[in-house]
Amino acid sequence: MTRPADPPTRRHRGGVKPSDLPVHQQRIRQDPLPELSRMSVETPLAADSGPGINDWVATGREEVRSILADERFSTRPPADSDEDSRQLTQIGNPLQYDPPEHTRIHKMLRPEFTLRRIRRMEPLIEKIVGDRLDVMERAGQPADLMRHFAWPVPGLVGCSLLGIPRDDQPDLARNMDLSRRTDRPRKLVLAAANAFDGYLTRFIAQKRRDPSADDLISTLIRNYGEEVENKELVGFCASLLAAGLENMAGMLGLGMLALLEHPDQLALLRERPELMDQAVEEMFRYVAVVPIASPRTALEDVPVGDRVIKAGEIVSCSLLAVNRAQDPDAPADDFDITRENNNHMAFGHGVHFCTGAALARMEMRLAVSALLDRFPELRLAVPPEELRFRPLTLAAYGVERLPLAW
Repeated sequence: MTRPADPPTRRHRGGVKPSDLPVHQQRIRQDPLPELSRMSVETPLAADSGPGINDWVATGREEVRSILADERFSTRPPADSDEDSRQLTQIGNPLQYDPPEHTRIHKMLRPEFTLRRIRRMEPLIEKIVGDRLDVMERAGQPADLMRHFAWPVPGLVGCSLLGIPRDDQPDLARNMDLSRRTDRPRKLVLAAANAFDGYLTRFIAQKRRDPSADDLISTLIRNYGEEVENKELVGFCASLLAAGLENMAGMLGLGMLALLEHPDQLALLRERPELMDQAVEEMFRYVAVVPIASPRTALEDVPVGDRVIKAGEIVSCSLLAVNRAQDPDAPADDFDITRENNNHMAFGHGVHFCTGAALARMEMRLAVSALLDRFPELRLAVPPEELRFRPLTLAAYGVERLPLAW
């Protein structure tokens, strides 16, 4: 599958320059601005003066943990009224549900994403990774890691998890891509969106008729029958494909870039492959590919530290600050694959902690291990200053192209 384009957002409409964004959304390549560290220490919960819909921004670790774990904050899409918010909610997307609706969906999905269940996918992921490395090698040097590997691997893994036939994946990917574009004629975008939703609707209907396969959707239908509606399964498929694809593609690209730009750490990992699990956790922390958690709306007045977030006010929680901001007087934030007790929040916190975290960790470990094994001399094929990064206004950060040689 190819990568999806980026959806329009309420927070940043076209024409916003990176320098116009608030401090917690800006980066210099992979690094946050130095001002973010000062902000997280001096004003860990501050009024948000950015060009968006938020009233507050939380950058302190304790403040972010408190807000993300507090069910007095809603994750439904921000709107002028509760009714409007519910109408904007994408049916089947767990990130846009509050308890008790979220509890019901999470109860269905959680058993299918345990480490024990996910390990059954390891041989399949290894094959997907190996096949894409073959493609990359045949493409010749330099080869773009994003095009040949970082985007296709999570797309193929996601489709396999759901049970989408491989022959259907190219058309599905093209329609998902076009349906999320903001730079194409509206008629084409709507047609692609209808085709994408139509395919998933037919796919779920077919699974409902014959749920005998060993995939996630068939398992949910067998276990829950009419308790889970077709439209919920369609929405779950769409959200998993879009979010999983963007986030993992960004992680694979930026994670490998972090290793390549820290040759001492790369050499250490090659020398001590037993550090791979710690290296993966450090990549998740350092990259912070999802810099901001989904907006939270206070359902009532909620004290946070010495401030009070009023009912109806919207707060943005900076995962980039939690993962990367340092006390200004402390040593610089180094990329360190030997880091222990790596308490990052790359997967969020609280009831909306990423359900697919175990799958993401396995996918990252297998992909990075295979890349380093296949290409012992893997290196950047262009000067670092020539790399171009995805716009900072997008939900998931990443590098556009990553040309590599070996």
